[in-house]
Amino acid sequence: MEASWRQVAGGRGRARGRGTAAPSSGNGVHLRGAGGGREKGSVGAAVPGLSPGGAATPAAAAELMSQKKFEEIKKANQAAAKKIVEEHFSSSSEEEGDEDFEGKRGKIVANTFITYTTQTDGDVRELERTKQYVNEAFQAGAMTCLICIASVKRNQAVWSCSGCFCIFHMPCIQKWAKDSQFLVSSLTDDDFGKRDYPWPCPKCRFEYKRSDTPSRYYCYCGKVEDPPLDPWLVPHSCGQVCERDFKPSCGHKCLLLCHPGPCPPCPKMVTTTCYCKKAKPIPRRCSAKEWSCQLPCGRKLLCGQHKCENPCHAGSCPPCPRVSRQKCVCGKRVAERSCASPLWHCDQVCGKTLPCGNHTCEQVCHVGACGDCPRSGKRFCPCQKSKFSLPCTEDVPTCGDSCDKVLECGIHRCSQRCHRGPCETCRQEVEKHCRCGKHTKRMPCHKPYLCETKCVKMRDCQKHQCRRKCCPGNCPPCDQNCGRTLGCRNHKCPSVCHRGSCYPCPETVDVKCNCGNTKVTVPCGRERTTRPPKCKEQCSRPPTCHHTSQEKHRCHFGSCPPCHQPCQKVLEKCGHLCPAPCHDQALIKQTGRHQPTGPWEQPSEPAFIQTALPCPPCQVPIPMECLGKHEVSPLPCHAVGPYSCKRACGRTLTCQNHTCMKECHKVTETDSCTDKKKAGPECLHCEEGCSKSRPSGCPHPCVLPCHPGECPPCVQMLRIKCHCKITSLYVECRKITTADVNEKNLLSCCKNQCPKELPCGHRCKEMCHPGECPFNCNQKVKLRCPCKRIKKEVQCNKVRENQISIECDTTCKEMKQKASELKEAEAKAALEEEKRRQQAELEAFENRLKGRRKKNRKRDEVAVELTLWQKYKYYLFPLCAIVVVVFAWYIANAVD
Repeated sequence: MEASWRQVAGGRGRARGRGTAAPSSGNGVHLRGAGGGREKGSVGAAVPGLSPGGAATPAAAAELMSQKKFEEIKKANQAAAKKIVEEHFSSSSEEEGDEDFEGKRGKIVANTFITYTTQTDGDVRELERTKQYVNEAFQAGAMTCLICIASVKRNQAVWSCSGCFCIFHMPCIQKWAKDSQFLVSSLTDDDFGKRDYPWPCPKCRFEYKRSDTPSRYYCYCGKVEDPPLDPWLVPHSCGQVCERDFKPSCGHKCLLLCHPGPCPPCPKMVTTTCYCKKAKPIPRRCSAKEWSCQLPCGRKLLCGQHKCENPCHAGSCPPCPRVSRQKCVCGKRVAERSCASPLWHCDQVCGKTLPCGNHTCEQVCHVGACGDCPRSGKRFCPCQKSKFSLPCTEDVPTCGDSCDKVLECGIHRCSQRCHRGPCETCRQEVEKHCRCGKHTKRMPCHKPYLCETKCVKMRDCQKHQCRRKCCPGNCPPCDQNCGRTLGCRNHKCPSVCHRGSCYPCPETVDVKCNCGNTKVTVPCGRERTTRPPKCKEQCSRPPTCHHTSQEKHRCHFGSCPPCHQPCQKVLEKCGHLCPAPCHDQALIKQTGRHQPTGPWEQPSEPAFIQTALPCPPCQVPIPMECLGKHEVSPLPCHAVGPYSCKRACGRTLTCQNHTCMKECHKVTETDSCTDKKKAGPECLHCEEGCSKSRPSGCPHPCVLPCHPGECPPCVQMLRIKCHCKITSLYVECRKITTADVNEKNLLSCCKNQCPKELPCGHRCKEMCHPGECPFNCNQKVKLRCPCKRIKKEVQCNKVRENQISIECDTTCKEMKQKASELKEAEAKAALEEEKRRQQAELEAFENRLKGRRKKNRKRDEVAVELTLWQKYKYYLFPLCAIVVVVFAWYIANAVD
């Protein structure tokens, strides 16, 4: 079974032949098919747009070819999309539906298990495991094969581990079992392929026999082979009653329908009594049938004198905790000791006179008679060759023979005479081989000979050389770390260097919603493709508009929906409250985007941007009990326990933040340590870093190790942008985290002039500030009258507010009147000229109608006398214009 990113829908390369196209790339860009080639049988076919002579019109042929290619590409893309949908149909890729459907599904699962907890003492913790597996069967991306790190689809054959109930693809687990057996059996060549080597589960390392290698696909309960796909049942389930035996076995069977994961605790009701058999039998769940009545036990302890005072408990009673004065075995010393251990030995030598009367017993505090004198009877000389019968007061003499004891070398014997004490070192010179057998050297027998040759054999990992000096051939296993990246691509293999594939990553990752209250636990590596769960909690984000609270809606990712509360801002002009819906983040369609260039390019979706529109008008340490006189308080069953009572020490360490997690141990309480909750010298020393919460907004960790009291202020520098987003400022972290709004605005100010432009086009005169610039532009601008003659400098804000206007004076009016009179004179002269020209044309036309003159006779000429204006008008126009310009310039300078 290949991972989803390895599966290819269709062949590689460009598709060939008619009707074949590469699959869609999935990002909205369609790959072009090979339909652009010439089809068979198309030669000679009648094509619309061809002329009777066989020549096609260029525009019609191009349009026909373009339309034909577009239709072929459209059909190929539709076929590829349909194929991808069919091949990738799985539980991890299906849509979960809307929130109502998800709520109904959660209620159905909750109602399935509610009968397990409604009666007395239902084990909710064990039940949660089964509920988690059932929920994961429905959640998208939750069912993951740890071997290939791919989703488990509804229509794929799977196998479930009986130890950890993890689900794997059938081909993946078969290949894993085969590779594991091959790697183990290939370590030795003698029994290769002969012995029945086990193979482990990739997750929990539970070992299976070779005969247990899965070969067929069964449902979870193992009743039905190849269960059919039914959308109304749990995926890979047969829908029948599970009927598997509960673990631990109680004689009952599971009553749920065929389900993934472990069976829930036995829900049957049985009548049982307590551990001490004193209370009356009561009905209880079979999974919690053992219970305590909390009355004193009362059974006699092993000391035979006292009774057990603990509450009703399971198993044997603990040792007697009382203390009494007891003698040691020899009877010389008396001490206060636990009543549970009456036999004890002191540290004094016995000292009793032995039967010989000359020596005393050298044994330490013992039971029974001291025995005979160790120097009595026959004794050997130091070389063990001669035997002497001497009184115990005399030492055995040497025999005078050679020692002949084997020396430490194990080859030669001692050549000295019989002597006391150890033999000397062997000093004979021999020719010795090194440990690896490659070199020889003559040297003293007692010295070892190791050469400097390094072993070049490969270790069992088949990756690294032995590199040990003078190796005898039994190279040790590779001691380097594997370090290969696991399939999750987040962690590296922590095992010792090995052959074959690494085990899957055992870590899990919580995929949380935005607020973190709802989470889904997935295998490491799947968090990038798993959709976050839908949270039913209310969104706790602060409002992004000017309102103090936002409308209630569920937890979500991304930006919050637009606020629909009334704006209620005070309008500047009238002082009323704005009744319109909040418009601080209004969506406006973005214009000027890329337009499609042809029918083959899909049009892009319209983009919207958020912008603020102006108003329309008007979020304990637990004490422990132990034999060291600690306080009594119960702990959860999974917590680390002390030495005897299996509970943690729980004393507060010197850091005042953590407690000693050592098993219950005795703590020496000195005069300076009167507090029983304070750690003693035997407790652990805190080696963790400081884990106290940092001030709001501080991203830096505490520089001190775990310590009591408050953390020091953070003095690291933060790089922030000023209000104008141009200058980078460096501010101490403690200043920015403890500052209020006004101080933050002051710290974020670069002290430079604001670079923003006002609506009037001038630059803001204020210092770097937050928010919008105040519209109080005092820049001097020039204002002119309607005729552009009078000019005056005024403030820009007054001009924008229409508070100042310049009207024309009497001089402007006189100039306007003179200009109008001049225009009237010009118009009158032009009219008279047009009348004369028309009269001349009329007279010439009448003469042509009276008859033609002779050819030699001159044509009638009409003599028209020109006026002075007609003769000199082209000279008068520039002269008048120059006079007017000079007069206007003179008046303007006079006014300034």
